[in-house]
Amino acid sequence: MSLSNALLTGDLNQLPGRRDEDWRWTDLRGVIKTAPPRSPIDDRVLAAGPFGSLEGQEILIINGQSSAGLELVIAPDTRQVVRLRLVSTTDGTSHTVAFKVKLGAGAELVLLESHEGLADGYISSVDLDFDLAEGGRLERIVIADDGAHAISVNRSHVVMGPKSSFSQSVLTRGARRQRIETVLVHPGAEAQVEMNGVYLLDGQRHADITTSVEHAGPGGVTRQLTKGVVRDQSRGVFQGRILVDAGADQTEAKMGHHALILSDRAEVDARPELLIHADDVQCAHGNTIGALDEEALFYMCQRGLPEEEARSLLIAAFVDEVVCLIRDSAAQDCTRTWISDARGRT
Repeated sequence: MSLSNALLTGDLNQLPGRRDEDWRWTDLRGVIKTAPPRSPIDDRVLAAGPFGSLEGQEILIINGQSSAGLELVIAPDTRQVVRLRLVSTTDGTSHTVAFKVKLGAGAELVLLESHEGLADGYISSVDLDFDLAEGGRLERIVIADDGAHAISVNRSHVVMGPKSSFSQSVLTRGARRQRIETVLVHPGAEAQVEMNGVYLLDGQRHADITTSVEHAGPGGVTRQLTKGVVRDQSRGVFQGRILVDAGADQTEAKMGHHALILSDRAEVDARPELLIHADDVQCAHGNTIGALDEEALFYMCQRGLPEEEARSLLIAAFVDEVVCLIRDSAAQDCTRTWISDARGRT
């Protein structure tokens, strides 16, 4: 079952819903009652996206349509920076897109990926496939800025070669229903994975960050850190699963999820999982959900800061731990600008 199959066939019975364990907190069947029409071709000239100030090749996909093709290949032993923009521009319509990224041996890619809602009430389904050859290095920075009434699903599948590196940072404001899912097959063999995220939700926005990492061989490393802030009637969902297969010894895996709830009607659902079938491993996970530190807030207000400004600074400091993990410094600056703007809108 998937959103893309349902949209392509018109068969809404293929939508995932509450009875599907991995989708119980992000029910699509309950909110999509009819299949909307396909989004039209839109060849307008758009303003720059959130990474528009950075150099690099730009691939623009509007309403699921691209004139530049739907595959990106990075030659062996080369480095490239690419801005991948997925833009939705039409209310009340739907679109799907499948995009493939292949890295040759020793290749390096910084992928600046943005999901931009220039309309509202649309349905978007994006499927991404990443294939990293031996020694390939990919840093993926995702800004998901969908409309408040949109339904958006971004599903990624990652296959890695020995000694490769996959680093991912997801930042989102959510939507009516939004899910950002990453499924990764980890070969071990000195490969390294880092998957981090930030969600900043207000109103009735919903964001679901779901990850699944399967350690299939020995000697692999995975690190995850996700932080979220919810207020009003918004809902944040984090589901992280790390599976260590039998024989995947000397695996190192660490997962953390931490969230702030800033109103009585906001909600956070978290399910971190470790499934370990090997003996010689170092694995741990942690999960905390709470409010802002009232003592720190009182301390800042006592020194002359207005309460709202003090709250904003504490939130910025809370999520900045994730931003600091972004390796590309220019992209790090862009994400801080976006987070500041997102906090201003909430």
